Amino acid sequence: MLGEMDRRRFLHCAGALGALGAGCSTPTPPVLQLAPPGTGYRYLSEKKARIPGIVEDLARRTFRYFWETTDAGTGLAPDRYPSPSACSIAAVGFALTAYAIGAERGYVTHSDARQRTVVTLRFLRDLPQGPQATGVAGYKGFFYHFIEMSDGLRAGKNELSTVDTALLLCGALHVREFFDSNDPLDVEIRAIADELTTRVDWRWAQTRPPSISLGWSPEEGFLPYDWRGYNEAAVMYLLALGHPTRPVDASAWSAWSGAFQRAWSTFNGQQGLHFPPLFGHQYSSVWVDFRGLRDAFMRKRGDDYFENARRATYAQRAYAILNPRRWQGYDADVWGLTACDGPADILARYQGELRRFRSYAARGAGGIGSKDSFDDGTIAPTAAAASIGFAPEIAVPAIEAMVARYGKHIYSRYGFLDAFNPSFRYDVTLTHGKVIPDFGWVASDYLAIDQGPILAMIANFTEGTVWQTMTRSAQLRRGLQRAGFSGGWLDQG
Repeated sequence: MLGEMDRRRFLHCAGALGALGAGCSTPTPPVLQLAPPGTGYRYLSEKKARIPGIVEDLARRTFRYFWETTDAGTGLAPDRYPSPSACSIAAVGFALTAYAIGAERGYVTHSDARQRTVVTLRFLRDLPQGPQATGVAGYKGFFYHFIEMSDGLRAGKNELSTVDTALLLCGALHVREFFDSNDPLDVEIRAIADELTTRVDWRWAQTRPPSISLGWSPEEGFLPYDWRGYNEAAVMYLLALGHPTRPVDASAWSAWSGAFQRAWSTFNGQQGLHFPPLFGHQYSSVWVDFRGLRDAFMRKRGDDYFENARRATYAQRAYAILNPRRWQGYDADVWGLTACDGPADILARYQGELRRFRSYAARGAGGIGSKDSFDDGTIAPTAAAASIGFAPEIAVPAIEAMVARYGKHIYSRYGFLDAFNPSFRYDVTLTHGKVIPDFGWVASDYLAIDQGPILAMIANFTEGTVWQTMTRSAQLRRGLQRAGFSGGWLDQG
């Protein structure tokens, strides 16, 4: 069983290596075919009467997670709630973006959002950095994956995380562009965001250049894995390429994308870059509007990463409809596999077969026997809900169905609890959550890195606000251009 601080380090390694596998090709009935491009955004105008209801309620509740569980004196966001936990540095990035969304949507005042933002950035800026194992929050501008909620210092022996630092910086860059007035606090927000992003030494993290390492620790040095192959690290490479003073060489993007061909496959009728858990398609797209943007790899295929994510979303829904492992609850409107909590690490018999169940795991669909997928019947609402930016025509019905069918168990003050499993009804010692009679297992916690994409992608779907704001980021624009992207908003000025 993985410890609390080891579990995401394990997932990063799986993400860096697992993306190299190819999915299985499965004949697809007509009912599972992909909707034409643009369907989702026509859906917004055609179905506006139904959009503000449950989707707006979910957005408001999910925002409340960040506003109420984050420490108002430091801005540090807990990895999970209500279980006691350290701060996840990536969660702080999602929280920063949440504050801007909350101001835009009127959940809090602009002034209150600004105040929480500046408190957060000041605290991060002033945390000590250095190579020692204790008493610091990071090194070379990077932050440890987990820091203590009490003082912001390294929690346990977790690693300095390159991708989680990047997610934090995305939040910082987002609020940098959002708070754009001449108000002294807005000016300070922009200055601190610049300081945080500039002091990160991406070149130092290239221990095996031109790739970027997953992380580093004082005890072990650099982790033995680099970010290569299709996964959630796209925006990390873009920030490194767009660094204002010490950018990495443009060959870094080629090194990351050089293994893409091995991940190009067809699964449930959808052809594209295969990455089974949906978070790998979602995280970078929270802040980057990839519609119409093409690098060398996508230019050859007449495709883009937005469309790739849309197809992956459809493939997951198709997988739930086909339901090859016969789990309870899977259908056209209840679906979604990604990294999330699960009930326990056990083997148990299900419908006469010995099945493996896991606690925290990177769940995903890749066909029976696919080495880079795992499905134990655990559904993560964030997988479908955060896909609203790619495929609202199937994500909105999923949100509605999960609330209508299971809301009393899985939908509460902060929106969706992290995960549920109607097939798991075993009387065993659980790692997370509880088993409810006549329902199954349900998580007891909300996870910040699953909450964040829900809120941000709802904002991107309904108004496009995070995407639009980030088009003003000079660092992101420069990174995209140096990676060889063109088209879309990059060509619009």
